[in-house]
This record gives sequence, C-alpha cells and structure tokens, in this order.
Amino acid sequence: MTERWTETGRTTVFQVMGRTLDKVTYRLPDGTSRDKLLRNEPSAAAVLALTPDSKVIIARQYRPGPDAVLLELPGGFIEPGEDPATAAGRELLEETGYKGDLELAGSCWDDAGSTARRWAFVARNCVRVAEQDLDEMEFVDVDLLTLEEFRQVVRDGLMTDVELAYRGLDHLGLL
Repeated sequence: MTERWTETGRTTVFQVMGRTLDKVTYRLPDGTSRDKLLRNEPSAAAVLALTPDSKVIIARQYRPGPDAVLLELPGGFIEPGEDPATAAGRELLEETGYKGDLELAGSCWDDAGSTARRWAFVARNCVRVAEQDLDEMEFVDVDLLTLEEFRQVVRDGLMTDVELAYRGLDHLGLL
C-alpha cells in the first residue's frame, strides 16, 4: 500500500512572507479522495558555529509560536537561486557578525506537512568580523556556550533546530 498519492486539486488558503498554506486534494492508494493542508515554504540553512576555542555561537531571540525566548543555531531562509552553503554563511554573518570555515553536515525535511528542506552546516574557527546586520523583525542576542552547555540546551529542549544541532554534532564527532 505504500505508493505515491495522486494530487487532484490545489487551492491556496493563505499566503504571507513567501509561505503559502495550500489545501491539496489527493487520490489515495485505496481510491478514496482526501484533503490535506500543505505548507509551501522556502528551504532553510542553519549553522553549528564554533569559535577557535570551541565555544558554540548561539542566536537568542523571541519566537511567537512557542511564545518564548529560545536559543537557535544562526540561520534562515535560502533565497531563490541561492546555494545552501552561501545562505548559511550569509545568515551566520548577518545574525552574529561571525564568519568561519563552512562544511555541510547534511539535510532533512522540515516535517511531513512542509515542502521545506533544512540544511545543516558546521563552521569551524569562527571569528567576529562585523556587526550584526538584522532584518526589521529580527532582534537577536548572540551567546557563546561551551560544548557541554550546548549539549545540555539541546537535551533540555530549550532551542529550535534540534535535528540540525544533532547533525552538526555528529558531523564533528561530538555526540
């Protein structure tokens, strides 16, 4: 019974900031027809960034979904036509002012209801080379955590980007 569903109709329900929420009608493998909501979103890149003394560079900001100030890996949307590595480096620099040696750690789907792919990068030897260059809706504080503090934040669920953090830690052999 595991086979591709056939899309038979699509209507955009809502659109904002480059994202749409679509109602998609599918014919299922058993012949029935069902509607699903699908989020069409840009892909994104995030960076597990380390200073030369192995401190993890973290972005701290308010997130309206959970209504909390959370820790995050620096990152953001990949612009149309932009390479994921270019986006990762750009976002690291804009959000934190740091720059480093980027390496791809892998990618994953955001979730089963989204079209977004999330790219995980690590950046070694990061140094601060500029001031932050934030968008009008970004209010980001930059924190430096030890690797043990970072692992604990990930374990405690106090951050977003957990799957990308694990990809980065695994890539660095730090799990």
